Amino acid sequence: MIYNFNLGIGWASSGVEYAQSYRAAMLRNIGAEAKFIFTDMIPSENIEHLTKNIGFLDSEIIWLYTFFTDQKIAPVSYTLKDLEETLPSKGYTYTRTGKTGRIVFQGTNNFYMVYFTDEKSDRVHRVEIVSGGFLIRKDYFTYGRVFSEYYAPLDKKAHMYLRRFFNEDGTVAYEEISDDGKVMYQFPDQLFCSKEELVGYMVSRLNLTENDVLMIDRTTGIGQAILRFAGKARVGIIIHADHFSEGGTDENYILWNNYYEYSFAMDRHVDFYITATDEQNKLLKEQFLKYKGVTPTVYTIPVGSLDELKYPMANRRPYSVLTASRLASEKHIDWVIEAVVKARKTVPQLSLDIYGKGGEEQKLQELIKKHGAESYIILRGQQNLKEVYQDYELYLSGSTSEGFGLTLMEAIGGGLPIIGFDVRYGNPTFIDDGENGYLIPVDEQMTAKEKTEALTDRLVRLFTEADLNSFHEHSYEKARRFLTKEVEQRWKAVVG
Repeated sequence: MIYNFNLGIGWASSGVEYAQSYRAAMLRNIGAEAKFIFTDMIPSENIEHLTKNIGFLDSEIIWLYTFFTDQKIAPVSYTLKDLEETLPSKGYTYTRTGKTGRIVFQGTNNFYMVYFTDEKSDRVHRVEIVSGGFLIRKDYFTYGRVFSEYYAPLDKKAHMYLRRFFNEDGTVAYEEISDDGKVMYQFPDQLFCSKEELVGYMVSRLNLTENDVLMIDRTTGIGQAILRFAGKARVGIIIHADHFSEGGTDENYILWNNYYEYSFAMDRHVDFYITATDEQNKLLKEQFLKYKGVTPTVYTIPVGSLDELKYPMANRRPYSVLTASRLASEKHIDWVIEAVVKARKTVPQLSLDIYGKGGEEQKLQELIKKHGAESYIILRGQQNLKEVYQDYELYLSGSTSEGFGLTLMEAIGGGLPIIGFDVRYGNPTFIDDGENGYLIPVDEQMTAKEKTEALTDRLVRLFTEADLNSFHEHSYEKARRFLTKEVEQRWKAVVG
């Protein structure tokens, strides 16, 4: 079995969770049995809804908190009718607004707040029980009650002091006792005094052998417990971001990324590391040798793959540019907009479509309006782009940090040349300068204006000087090594 360890997951999942979902598909395809373990407490949503949302199968998921029960990972199917059958009295009124309902018991100051899975369904995810004006309990459901939280008033606030986790028949499997931020886990025959101990207990209960593989995507708060109880299983660490800080590194000392520092210090207990790019693989090995005097086993496996190369059904839209990412400040979409506005003075047919959602959306819309560019720069929102890339002529990136870049991979899979900065690790992986785009040299001294001017220069150069057909073909050629069948072979080499 291949066990993959992570912390949490949400509706707006990070690249780590998407990388895991890609991995799950790869491992399924090669017939390797895998489980994905999440160790965060996730009370606001049923974990099954979150994992299914990005492509996991229910049978692949282990949640730390239900691992010690006989509750299965399942969608919410507990209904309002099921809840009503458990009510202590029939004397109540019921009202509903959107995703919440309210059950008020007549003649008392007691009521239930009912939280449904969506605005139309009668499936109940959570119930909050209020008595005498005080929250006293929250119950959480899937096909039955999974766990309950118990509250008492403290400093005029509801203070949670206990969680009970239930088996399917309603018996208590174990309890989490909480006191001023400290937790204990009480089992019928054991007591654990921290969450880390609970994780270690779970790992010990996996009954690991030399045939098992443990892959850790995030080590924070769980790495030590996993390594302690790994036994004969092989252990691998997945590197999802830049693994060190350049500003804190010199000839004698390296400042590791604190997310990976523990796993690097414990390299003698780690069988292999996995990076997403050859660039990072090479650098990591060089740094281990220089600063630690050891050469670790490091595999390069892309975090995603391409099922096929995508070709346009008709001609690509002339002078069309796209960029796709979270609309966040570190993605520097504002530089991309400024560059397109300036480049249009030389290439007046240019257009830009921006795909993605995020906190910078309003700011970017105002910037577009400021330049009077609404007719040729458009925010397209969040969309599935797998059938979109191949209709454009260029992918333009303003990001100064891309550990891999799934959109970059998908862009070359649609034959797009890419313009981006020469920063670790994604851009150099997907761009061969002058052959399928341009890598822009960058350093800490460059101002935002200089970076925008560099993007503008390369935009103009690509559309006035480059052989676009040759650039498209070179991107397709680079994309072949990211085809699913190629990535599957890499996983086979690691997990057998």
